[in-house]
Amino acid sequence: MPSETSLVTGLTERTPDETASSRPRRADAERSSLALILKILRDSDADTRPEIERLTGLGRAIVSDRLATLFSLGLAEEGELGQTTGGRAPRTIQFRASAGLVLVATLDQSRIGVGIANLKGELVAEHHESADKAAGPVQIQKRLITLFEWMLRQHRGDQQVWGIGISAPGPVEEPENAAPRLRLLPGWDEYPIVDQLLHHFRAPVWMRSGVQMMAYGEYKSGSAAGTRDIIYVNLGRSIGAGLISEGQLHRGAQGGAGLLGHVAVTGGHQYRCNCGNIGCLDTEAGADAIAREGLKLATSGESRILAETLAAEGSISQVDVSIAAQSGESAAAEILARAGHLIGTTLASLVNAFNPSLISLGGEVGQLDDILLAAIRESVYRSSHPLVTRDLRIQRSALGNSAGLAGAALVVTDSIFATDAVVNWIGAGAPQKADVALRQIARADSAVAGNPSRPVPPAGT
Repeated sequence: MPSETSLVTGLTERTPDETASSRPRRADAERSSLALILKILRDSDADTRPEIERLTGLGRAIVSDRLATLFSLGLAEEGELGQTTGGRAPRTIQFRASAGLVLVATLDQSRIGVGIANLKGELVAEHHESADKAAGPVQIQKRLITLFEWMLRQHRGDQQVWGIGISAPGPVEEPENAAPRLRLLPGWDEYPIVDQLLHHFRAPVWMRSGVQMMAYGEYKSGSAAGTRDIIYVNLGRSIGAGLISEGQLHRGAQGGAGLLGHVAVTGGHQYRCNCGNIGCLDTEAGADAIAREGLKLATSGESRILAETLAAEGSISQVDVSIAAQSGESAAAEILARAGHLIGTTLASLVNAFNPSLISLGGEVGQLDDILLAAIRESVYRSSHPLVTRDLRIQRSALGNSAGLAGAALVVTDSIFATDAVVNWIGAGAPQKADVALRQIARADSAVAGNPSRPVPPAGT
């Protein structure tokens, strides 16, 4: 039987007649069985040795050996006595979610959020504050690192950072053999934010577009839990859709899947969008568009409430328009209804093509009053085929501002504990110690220093 120490290093004790060619296969089998047992424990599919033996088909001795390795790595621990079916009660075994931690952040048009999660992807703490994306990537990245360090001082203890998840303000492209980039954001497209985080925290980084992270968070832990085909719509200054198909996040070839706000709408004001096109949904139904139309009501005197708000505050927001609508001002209500109809009509094409069972609405506009929600529902149901709307639910996100952080934590932990990933890092004891992570960190160090990347030699050379 292999020793715990030898298994952790990826080398196993061999009998004298074992051939060299059989050793890698034996090590792969051991790591695969470790990954399988770890997944069972993390998913809470079984919590006793007999149940693990039954689910895996592995013998008692092998299960005991693999559990001993997971205990030594701090990834599993024994709990209370379980139920007995006769004889001595088995002791329960649990995945140790506190073995490490994950840092997560959301960056959007006007806000930055940071959080800490355990290895099950559960948020332990979070913090949100105002931030202006126009300040540029250097200042945002410095503030992000400062907030991460503050969170670590508050909650770290003796835990190590296993990974970092970033919910980014736009599509994220992942070039081959290079760090992810925010290609569509001026000033951000070539800034090495991922390399900066790798260099500073010495842990792998996952970056996805904000709406994709939100969609994954809603799918795994929000009101969409258990639903495998979802459209998550983030309604803010820009409008984006995150797509979950058969339980998998769809990102697109360049990471740009779900750019709903850049679909051209008919009958609009023909404003130019920041993408360069005319009449995009963002310019007609996003938060800035609602505020713009509200400002017209305030300056024209059509809305007494908005006029008073403008005089007192000097500006109008989409929230002000919602307040005026809730107070009974029909012109303000019409702005929201029009935005909802445009969003719903645009969504209907996606519903026909995608056939989801749930549309979840989030973002600052998505949390406005029922006028907008009702208009979206009415337009989706009216403009979509009856088959795809027969069982379709349309509702607000249950996670609110936490959706991006929750999704980032789950993307990181699900990626870390995917079976193939565990097989690759279990020999090193943690993902940030594996060869692939060390190569990423070395590349980041070179990028931050402005030097050409130097490859890291394989382990054991």
